[in-house]
Formats: sequence, structure tokens, C-alpha cells
Amino acid sequence: MKELTLKYIVKEPKKYSEDTALLLLLHGYGSNEQDLFSFAQELDENLLIISAQAPLELGFNSYAWYTINFDTINGNYSDIPEAIKVREKIAIFIDELQQLYKIKPSNTILLGFSQGTILSYAIALNYPKKIQKVIALSGYVNEKLLSGNLEDKDYHLLDFFISHGTVDQVIPISWAEKAPSFLQKLGIKTTFKTYPIGHGVSPPNFFDFKKWLEERV
Repeated sequence: MKELTLKYIVKEPKKYSEDTALLLLLHGYGSNEQDLFSFAQELDENLLIISAQAPLELGFNSYAWYTINFDTINGNYSDIPEAIKVREKIAIFIDELQQLYKIKPSNTILLGFSQGTILSYAIALNYPKKIQKVIALSGYVNEKLLSGNLEDKDYHLLDFFISHGTVDQVIPISWAEKAPSFLQKLGIKTTFKTYPIGHGVSPPNFFDFKKWLEERV
């Protein structure tokens, strides 16, 4: 089999059909492809679930999609050129998966956590014809990763589930709270929920996005 743009692990559906849906998982900074994959056994058995490994190795079993520079004076800042490059890699990877597994864009779902969510927003808003549903956990819209005039793009088929912890110590909830209005101004359907947790996914959060997903696939 031809090697794809990104390394990944896969849970195949119990049965394939022309309407099989792909759920692509994008983990957070410092994690790996096994992290979000722990959700796989609890989700619909007919989903094709693929968890990608970020390309930047930080240490043993620790990866990132792009560099975050930790500056004690100026705060944390993202390497935007690097982030744009990996955004494009993920876009190509989605094309490869859709071709390999014969998946329609209408049946393609992104699920991201933290840095994976930031990139999920970027993919959906730059390439709304590639995917149609996004589960955005503990992240935010980084407008530096958006290109072109967004008003010229057709977003009417996009659908987002957004969630965040009210005491998130990594990405402030105030950053996440900007996303729903930003998306709604573009005509994008959104569901936004908060939970009394830090930077993570609580059981109620999991069951809420699971229910959201079940209603759409």
C-alpha cells in the first residue's frame, strides 16, 4: 500500500457501505495518535476511525503539529509558517484517505483536541468542501491560519460541536468563546458547550459529542 502523507492508526468499521463515515482524529501538542484513539471503542461501530500522528517529534511518544515557543516574558506563541505547512499536509492527507477508503466529503468528520482543534478549524474554514462536520475540543480559531476572503466561501454545509473547560489553564475559555459568533457570522451551524473542568475531556463532554455525532451519521 502506498505510504500516505501522515502516519496513522485505524479502526475499520464493522461493515463498509457507500455512506461509511470517516472520523479523523487530530491530537494535541505533546501527545500522540493513541490519545484520542481511546474514544474509538465507545463510538459507532460502523465509523471508519483514523487517528493521525503529528509530524514533529518532541520526545518519546510525544509529538506536535507545529512548534509552540514558550516565552516567559511575552507568553506562548505559535510558529505560524510551520502551522500553515502542516495545515496543508492534513488537507492532502484527507484527500488521500477519501480516495483510499472511498469516503465522501459529506461523510468526513474532524475531531481535534487543543492544537488539533486549532488545525481542524483551519482546515474546515479554508477547505469547506473537504469536510462537513467538526468536533472542536478545547481549542480556538487562530485567524492567522485562515487565508483568502472567508465571505467568498460557501460554508452552509458545515456543522460544529465546540466544547471547552471553564477552568482551562492552557487555552483560556475566553479564546474559545469567540468561536461560535465567528462561525455563525459565516452562516455555520454551531453547538457550544462548557464543562467545569481544565484542559481535558470529561465524561459528560464525551457523551455530549458522542450524542451529537450519532445524530449526524
